[in-house]
Amino acid sequence: MTTDTHGDALLEVDDVIVDYRRGRSTFRALKGISMKIGAGECVGLVGESGSGKSTLGKAILGLAPVTSGTIRFDGRDITHAKGAERRRLAADLQVVFQDPYGSLDPTLTVGQILAEPLTASGTGRAEARKAVAEMLDHVRLPADTVTRYPSEFSGGQRQRVAIARALVRRPRLIVCDEPVSALDLTTQAAVIDLFIDIQRETGVSYLFVSHDLGVVRRICHRVSVMYQGECVESGPNETVTRDPGHPYTRRLLLASPVADPARQAERRRSWLGLRAVSASPVP
Repeated sequence: MTTDTHGDALLEVDDVIVDYRRGRSTFRALKGISMKIGAGECVGLVGESGSGKSTLGKAILGLAPVTSGTIRFDGRDITHAKGAERRRLAADLQVVFQDPYGSLDPTLTVGQILAEPLTASGTGRAEARKAVAEMLDHVRLPADTVTRYPSEFSGGQRQRVAIARALVRRPRLIVCDEPVSALDLTTQAAVIDLFIDIQRETGVSYLFVSHDLGVVRRICHRVSVMYQGECVESGPNETVTRDPGHPYTRRLLLASPVADPARQAERRRSWLGLRAVSASPVP
């Protein structure tokens, strides 16, 4: 299934298949996925663990081998980009991972972490320091953050550092791989608001990977739902996250918690009922 967007696509994924070898057998993680992301757009990719959503993000980043199909960024075929070509892509294509602490080098200060991708690409030290200060301001962290280490911050603050690192080279697209799932609900809301503000200020595009329809409802323009390596439903945010047509998407929607105990109990009963009538695998 293909998800369409208006205008020219910044990212275009066309019939991508990803196979992994398991001894003598082959496991097909992605089964012909196609999607587009426009400039300044946020597209959500939703599904349970093992659905293939993170594999698609890794394929776009060159971290998972593409068996067949094509991935184009700004019209360029990057399906099998490696080495120098992949390093050049890093200026335009970045990632924010799920675990903010695991993705940050604990032996470096925040200033060193943010400056590293700039100096590695040839930016002078003075210019790098200025860019780091601007990025910290973007993610609402104080200037003295540059002298501190990741271990000195909360999970939400560390994720802000990870977002700043992704932004420091001013990319055009960021793959956000479960960027708030390791955070508590209050911190999740603050970080999502930060993503929204940054997109409004910079025009960056997002591929926002999540297992939670409630999260993508707040940030995404369009949503694609994945199940066992296939896209089973896609469309505008309001349609997919509030009135889904596919039974699997309805199950994901009912699995999202709500604050009202009575509504939550009713959703739980509905989820169990839908699960009962869907005893066979979701088509």
